[in-house]
Amino acid sequence: MAVLVTGGAGFIGSHTLVELVAAGYQPVVVDNLCNSQRESLARVEALTNQKIPFHEVDIRDKSGLENVFQQHQISQVIHFAGLKAVGESSQLPLSYYDNNIAGTLVLLEVMQSKQVFDLVFSSSATVYSPTALVPLTESSPLGAINPYGRTKLMLEQILADVAASDKRWRFWLLRYFNPIGAHESGTIGEDPSGIPNNLLPYVARVAIGQLPELPVFGDDYDTHDGTGVRDYIHVVDLARGHIKAMEKMAPGCQAVNLGTGQGYSVLDVVNTYRKISGQAIKVAMKPRRAGDLATCFAETSHAKASIGWQAEFDLTRMIADSWRWTQQNPKGYQP
Repeated sequence: MAVLVTGGAGFIGSHTLVELVAAGYQPVVVDNLCNSQRESLARVEALTNQKIPFHEVDIRDKSGLENVFQQHQISQVIHFAGLKAVGESSQLPLSYYDNNIAGTLVLLEVMQSKQVFDLVFSSSATVYSPTALVPLTESSPLGAINPYGRTKLMLEQILADVAASDKRWRFWLLRYFNPIGAHESGTIGEDPSGIPNNLLPYVARVAIGQLPELPVFGDDYDTHDGTGVRDYIHVVDLARGHIKAMEKMAPGCQAVNLGTGQGYSVLDVVNTYRKISGQAIKVAMKPRRAGDLATCFAETSHAKASIGWQAEFDLTRMIADSWRWTQQNPKGYQP
């Protein structure tokens, strides 16, 4: 039986493919390549020495999805497909609601028609209220403050309603914190299009000389160095969390934080990157951005208790793998 991975050519998706193959599964990828590269799948195949069936299909394309299910004996689904940039979501809210919510509804309809009821959902720590106290637990108050986060929160509510309507459905809602790093081989990693939205790929491009400096938004927060603190998690740890969740499917809809439980500031990340890369990495202090929090990190005991998972890699390993990927692929997946 095969595991359908929507958005499987993306950053987290491609690393999850490697872990699926290592665990003995046959992944099948659906991706519209709007923010990913076909080359990532070729590299996954080289890493795993296994052919990965790929279908260039948008999850809003019902007939396209039905064809995929007809061609493969799908038993479970890992759902990554979705637009994911917080800032962009405020500029293009219609695109985010259409792609993320409408696309997931189509996926669920096709799954139901094909009698496939197991889904591991890519959620986010952005579903938590900005007033929630850290560390964030799965029962912390919810309340997303941007369109991207609202699509994740709405989908969590939709999945809970669907699970309540039919006991055959089994959902895990994996609330990611801040994925960084890359595969230890340096052959697959994060390759955002345009100017990066996330900290690590931006730092990497400054380190390699493609961008002049790193803007740091706020140096007067109530943290040890004044810059914002976040819970960074290695993408391989995150990928393995999906395998653990898939192997612990249970009726209903359950949420789990995937983080390390350790917060690092922006300058902690920059200084570690400087040490590992040997590059100066110029920073430019900017005013705070509206909506940014001083501190955000996970409480992770539920992940260990519910799916038998905990993060293994520390910040040094995350950044070392990120730098190796950047050095070997200064233009990402482009030749």
